[in-house]
Amino acid sequence: MTESVLLIDDDEALLKSVGALLKGIGYSVAGEMTGVRGIEAYEQTGPDVVVLDLRLPDMSGLDVLKQLKTRGASVILLTGHGDVPTAVEALRLGAEDFLTKPVDLPHLSAALSRTVGAARMRKEIDRLKSELHRDVTLASLGVSDQMQDIGKQIARLAQVDRSTILLTGESGTGKGWVARLIHRLSPRADGPFLSVICGGLSANADQDELFGGEGSTSGGRRQDRRGLYRMAHDGVLFLDEVGDLPLDLQGRLSGVLETRSLVAGDRGRSREPDVSIIGATNQDLDELVASGRFRKDLRYRIGVAVIPLPPLRRRSREDCVDLVRRLMFDLTSELPHAPAEIHPDALQRLVEHPWPGNVRELRNVLEWAMIMARGSSVVLREHLPQELRGAGAVRSNRSRRQTLEEIERHHVERVLGHHGGNRTHAAKELGISRATLIQKIKRYGLQV
Repeated sequence: MTESVLLIDDDEALLKSVGALLKGIGYSVAGEMTGVRGIEAYEQTGPDVVVLDLRLPDMSGLDVLKQLKTRGASVILLTGHGDVPTAVEALRLGAEDFLTKPVDLPHLSAALSRTVGAARMRKEIDRLKSELHRDVTLASLGVSDQMQDIGKQIARLAQVDRSTILLTGESGTGKGWVARLIHRLSPRADGPFLSVICGGLSANADQDELFGGEGSTSGGRRQDRRGLYRMAHDGVLFLDEVGDLPLDLQGRLSGVLETRSLVAGDRGRSREPDVSIIGATNQDLDELVASGRFRKDLRYRIGVAVIPLPPLRRRSREDCVDLVRRLMFDLTSELPHAPAEIHPDALQRLVEHPWPGNVRELRNVLEWAMIMARGSSVVLREHLPQELRGAGAVRSNRSRRQTLEEIERHHVERVLGHHGGNRTHAAKELGISRATLIQKIKRYGLQV
C-alpha cells in the first residue's frame, strides 16, 4: 500500500521540488499553501503523514499542528529558523519530528519512514483494543435480562447506518457512554465522534458553529466556517441535552434530518456530509412539545429509534453489583495503590442507595472511597462518604419512598456544596447545562 504525505507550505517551489522527490521514492503526495486549506485537505483525505511549515500566511504552524493533532494526524514540522524553544514546543504539542530548511531529502525520508511506522503501530494497537472492547462493552451494561435486552437493541441499531437514535434517561445514566459505544460498534467506527451540549447553544451565535456558514478571519477577510455537522462527515454527531436546543436551531436541525442536506432542495448532492445523528435528553420531549418548547416535527425525526436508560434505583441488585465492580476495575488504572476489592458491608450500602446522580454519582463516590482506602487491601464502610456509612441510613431512605424530586434536590444541593456554590463546575459534574442547573436551583429554592 502506498503511503500518503500532505505538504503544507507557502513556498510553491518547495512544494514542487520536495513533492517530486517524495513521489520519486514511492510516496503519494498532495500539497496546500495555507493552514486552513491544509486542515481541510487532511480531513478529506486523511494522509499517513503531514509535513508542515512553521510559517504560513494565514495562521501559525503551531496552531495548525494543534488542530491536526486533535484529528489524530502524524506531523513533521519544518522551519527555516531552527530555534530550540520552538522545536521543544512543537514536540510537546505532539509533532513526531522537527527538521530545518533547506530540507535534506535523506533526513526527511528517514523521518517519514519512522513516522509512518509509528502511525501504523498506533493504528494496529487501536484496532486490537477496539476489537477487544467490542464484546466487553455490551456486557458492561449489566447482567439482568433488562440490561441485556438494551444491549441487544444497541447492537442492532449500531449496524443501521443512517437511523437517528434518541437516548433518554435521567442525568448520569450513561447516555454519553452509550452514544460512544454505538459509534464504536457501527460501520462509522473509524470516522469522527463529535459531541455538542445543546443547552450551551444560542440560535444567533451558534447557527454557524453547528451547521457552518460565512465567518471572518482576523484580517477581515471572509471565509466559510465548516460547522460541526460537516466536520462529522462519515461519523457521528452527538447532540447532548437536545431538549434544550433553541427553537430556531430546532427548525434548522429538523430540515437537515428530513433532507440529509444542509441546503434546502439539494437532496442527493454528492458533496453533502454523510452524518449519523444521536440525540440524548433527560427531559420528556412530549411534554416540551405540549408546552411549545420543542418542535413536533423534530420530536419524531430525532426519535426514529428510542433507547431508554433506566436509573440505578430501577436496576437489579445484580446489575448494581456488577457496575460497582466494573467501575472499580476502571478506576484502579487511575488510582495507584488503591484497593480493587470492596467489603460486602460497604457494597451492601452502595447497592441499597437510591443514587439520584446515577452512574456518574456512583463513580464519584467510588473514586473518593478508593482514595481514602489507599494502603488497604479492601474498601471498607469507613472509607465511604459520611452519608453512606450509618447503619440503616440507606434503608430508611428507601423505606419512606422519597420522591424523585426529593432525591434530585438532595443531590443537586450536595454537588453545589462540594463545589462551593460554583454553578459552572456543579453543572459539569451533574451532566446538565448551567441554564438547567439555575432552573433547578430556583425550583428547589436552594441557597447558594
